[in-house]
Amino acid sequence: MDIDFAAARTALTAGLRLEISDERVVQAMGRVPREEFVPADLRHLAYDDRPLPIGHGQTISQPLMVAVMTEVLHLRGHEKVLEVGTGSGYQAAVLAELAQRVVSVERVPELAQSAAEHLRRLGYDNVAVHVAGETLGRPEHAPYDAILVTAGAPRVPRPLVEQLAPGGCLVIPVGQRAVQQLISVTRERDGLKVRRHGQCRFVPLIGEGAWPASDSQEY
Repeated sequence: MDIDFAAARTALTAGLRLEISDERVVQAMGRVPREEFVPADLRHLAYDDRPLPIGHGQTISQPLMVAVMTEVLHLRGHEKVLEVGTGSGYQAAVLAELAQRVVSVERVPELAQSAAEHLRRLGYDNVAVHVAGETLGRPEHAPYDAILVTAGAPRVPRPLVEQLAPGGCLVIPVGQRAVQQLISVTRERDGLKVRRHGQCRFVPLIGEGAWPASDSQEY
């Protein structure tokens, strides 16, 4: 099946403009070839606005959700960003278009390796992918100007808040395993400011301050 991916990407970004006000986010997503981050047998669905399975019980997020989460961070180009949950590497590529440096962690070694290879091949040399350690995030490289979490947690994990720089923003799905609210937490001078950005549904975040590994069955 011959697919005009460039035309499909243009159509996707046209749809995103109806929902996303930050044109820089829309343009960034127009530069990232989503078809390179999905399994070969699903490439014909790469620009459908829906999540797709990538193996190991994980998914590549719906493009609109990627855009919404990215827009909430208000990136301006100078930031060091932490992504928790590399998955396919697609969200990291979008972040790399808008930030100076991206540090991404993934608990599934096979996905971390695959994502790193895709990002390197596409020239995203400002992204470093690591296999996740025992502590959520990558504290040895903290503080971060922005943190984006691509999995749902039962609460805002303290270890991630502690990795935020002053003025930094953490975006994370919080709620039950089946459905969450997208939350942003900004580290302001007088404390943490929490905002809600609508309902979402992500695979569970595993680790300290999140879900235990024994609760991580697929859904």
